[in-house]
Amino acid sequence: MDHRAEVSDFLRTRRDRITPERAGILGGGRRRVPGLRREEVAMAAGISVEYYARIERGDLRGVSPEVLEAISRTLQLDEAESDHLHDLAEAAGPPARRRVRPAETEVPPSLQRFVDAIPVPVWMRDRRMDLIAANPIGRALYAPVISDPAARGNTARFVFFSPASRTFFPDWEENASGIVATLRTYAGQSPRDRRLTDLIGELVTRSDDFRVRWAAHDVRHHRTGSKRIRHPEVGDLELGYEAMALPAHPDWFLFGYTAAPDTPSADRLRLLGSLAETSPAPAAGGTAAVERA
Repeated sequence: MDHRAEVSDFLRTRRDRITPERAGILGGGRRRVPGLRREEVAMAAGISVEYYARIERGDLRGVSPEVLEAISRTLQLDEAESDHLHDLAEAAGPPARRRVRPAETEVPPSLQRFVDAIPVPVWMRDRRMDLIAANPIGRALYAPVISDPAARGNTARFVFFSPASRTFFPDWEENASGIVATLRTYAGQSPRDRRLTDLIGELVTRSDDFRVRWAAHDVRHHRTGSKRIRHPEVGDLELGYEAMALPAHPDWFLFGYTAAPDTPSADRLRLLGSLAETSPAPAAGGTAAVERA
């Protein structure tokens, strides 16, 4: 990805959505396009118009955290957007002199035992949306994703390449937008991740739905929320989820799902757990390793 174009497009799309009234600017006058002018952003952020113009052209080299925070406040960026701007600024500098960790592919036995011991659906994925591991009920919950040949063990490919995803995720539009925004966040954090860049290139090339969302430059932190799933074996499920980082495995994220007590979803989740107990265990090597082999 072109880093300067990424910075420029991100700032321009954030500027375009802020009206003068929303920014507290009186007498905005007639405008050919909605949003703030560059000079208005510069004035509100306390920097020169020339400096802000340089930044919006994509040159973030040497821009201080204080200036980034001032721009974030002026453009009314949320936490994920502000973090993304700081990530883009960090990527504009020289490559960090630190050891590059090789991508992990094998799940340590102790981590798999921990995952298997959790009584609710749990699965892990990496920053490229590849499924890494799951407990039995987690595999049962996401069986349509794991087994779908279009997905190849990847949730983004499932959503944008498989027609089955629109049935499995009744709120498909929301899920699709969330995946794109999360990938955009990861791309800002890891601009030199070749596997991530290749995945994004594949999605942009093959999916109009992905390409339109990617052009919006939305970002998000995928931490907690709710999800509706239409499961082929137990029916509709309304679940809450929590996402957890794994400090020992910084490229992986763990997701746990629960249903509100005394609800049809809780009953159906228990049924899914019973079905999972009678299903054969996967071969050694992890969920993703098996499905992408």
